[in-house]
Amino acid sequence: MKCAPATASLLMALGVTTAYGKECKGISFPDHAHVQGALLTLNGLGLRKARVFKVSVYVVALYLTEPSSDPHLIPQSDTPSELVLQFIRRVSAHQLRRSWEEGFGRNFPEHPPALEKGLAQLNSWVTDVRSGQRMTFIRIPGTGMQVDINGTVKGIIAGDEFSKAFLSIWFGDSPQTPELKRGLLGGPCE
Repeated sequence: MKCAPATASLLMALGVTTAYGKECKGISFPDHAHVQGALLTLNGLGLRKARVFKVSVYVVALYLTEPSSDPHLIPQSDTPSELVLQFIRRVSAHQLRRSWEEGFGRNFPEHPPALEKGLAQLNSWVTDVRSGQRMTFIRIPGTGMQVDINGTVKGIIAGDEFSKAFLSIWFGDSPQTPELKRGLLGGPCE
């Protein structure tokens, strides 16, 4: 949709925006998100498939203040970021907890105590999720990571150390899958 400059200005002043977004597996995400007063841009989408049966589990979207294809810079950034998981199938709380623990284990074999404490807090909030539900993780540098499960803010896991380590599940040297990592870094969602 093309708008004359005056019309576009009026729509923006009224708070009306056109979201074109991107799509993966029929799930659309907007081009932008607002976090802590910062405008974030959709960096990429990835598809999480189960290792054994290769069934699709969720689509994940990554929002950053500045687009990046460098997996080492994303967790180290001093700007907010948002990771959104939209589930395609039912996943039990037990399966989610095991997945987080495996991700930390592969990327941080000897967890420092702050990671153990943060992981325990995250695991205490995790519930079974159904298809269509979302989990959102907002990294707020200097504060920690806010966890939202299906529209309900569960709280903030304090400290940058945990939020950086949590992102390693997707961006570390041993991500959940290489295809998912590539998609989040701007490649195809496969």
